[in-house]
Amino acid sequence: MEYKNTQERYNLPSEVKFCKKCTISNQRPRIQFDENGVCSACNFAEFKQHSIDWKKREDELVVMLDKFRQNDGSYDVIVPSSGGKDSTFVAHNLKHRYGMNPLTVTWSPHLYTEIGWQNFQNMIHQGDLANILGTPAGKIHRKLTKLSFDILGDPFQPFIYGQTNYPLQIAQKFGIPLIMYGENGEVEYGGDMKNAFKPTRDYKSDHKKHYFSGLGPEDLTKYGIDFNDIKPYMSPDIKKLDDLGCEIHFYGYYKKWVPQEFYYYSSENTGFKANPVRSEGTYSKYASLDDKLDGFHYYLAYIKFGLGRATSDSAHEIRDGHLTREEGAVLVNKFDGEFPKKYFQTFLEYCDISEDYFNEVIDSWRSPHLWGKTPSGSWKLNHNVMGTGLKD
Repeated sequence: MEYKNTQERYNLPSEVKFCKKCTISNQRPRIQFDENGVCSACNFAEFKQHSIDWKKREDELVVMLDKFRQNDGSYDVIVPSSGGKDSTFVAHNLKHRYGMNPLTVTWSPHLYTEIGWQNFQNMIHQGDLANILGTPAGKIHRKLTKLSFDILGDPFQPFIYGQTNYPLQIAQKFGIPLIMYGENGEVEYGGDMKNAFKPTRDYKSDHKKHYFSGLGPEDLTKYGIDFNDIKPYMSPDIKKLDDLGCEIHFYGYYKKWVPQEFYYYSSENTGFKANPVRSEGTYSKYASLDDKLDGFHYYLAYIKFGLGRATSDSAHEIRDGHLTREEGAVLVNKFDGEFPKKYFQTFLEYCDISEDYFNEVIDSWRSPHLWGKTPSGSWKLNHNVMGTGLKD
């Protein structure tokens, strides 16, 4: 298996540094650290806490919604939603607090989990939210999943294509110009800060850089994928979106984004249920529950960047004041990089690969500046948040 040179592809710094306030490192693509060793996500969290007039932001929200509001019973806002706690919170608020008529739009997971399907149905029936579910053709989706696992180190990329572009397709087909996402992941979790202080996302330029690892669905034709097969994963014509007056907004710009609070809200108002057991790779039970292949998306992030699911969860909860950095570091040390064994055979069968092939691909994404081998021959991170890596 050809070595992928992860460091060069993602422009990762050679020297690994961890944020002084949370558990994230400078290996997260596009994250920035200030002169005090604090990451851009933590600095943005401080800005949210102390420098934003949230009442004024809500007033802005109402003015913006009034611009798109319909009074004839037609849908006036699209909310991309899996049935998870965050998107159901957004859609339910828009309908029941602000009087909008949202249409939730779902791009199907690879393989629904039982709890994911239950939450999706609860969103519709208990949350009283209309929905359109888009499910791609199975054989091509499996083929794209294997290809993305190989060439991007992320089997989730076909889902991300659809999750990003399918709502745009529905907006264009139904003539609904407003799309409301939840949080701006780039600023909430650490990334490009160019959109940190505005409510919108540029569908013309941001998607390929921020969400597609620089490889759009149209680029997959050079890997032998037929253009007709990739068409459902692509954005509609940009001119048609412009003519519609399409705008993508982040609810997190107008409302302080606190995922734990949204869990309680969605549990009470939309029937959302957490997993009875924690998710593999982390300590939480209420995030990213709907897809049996979720764990491999997070596991590959751990391999490529040394940052797994527990890092992502703990860093945000530290910023929200729910954990101390010390508590977060202990949780990362305990759970980050845990192998997602529950659906491992399912993943192999879905991608039609062997266990040996899986391990070859995994190892091809390990960068030498992040990974080394112990005397026993096992892989270990050179540096970790606890300071107990091979070179710490």
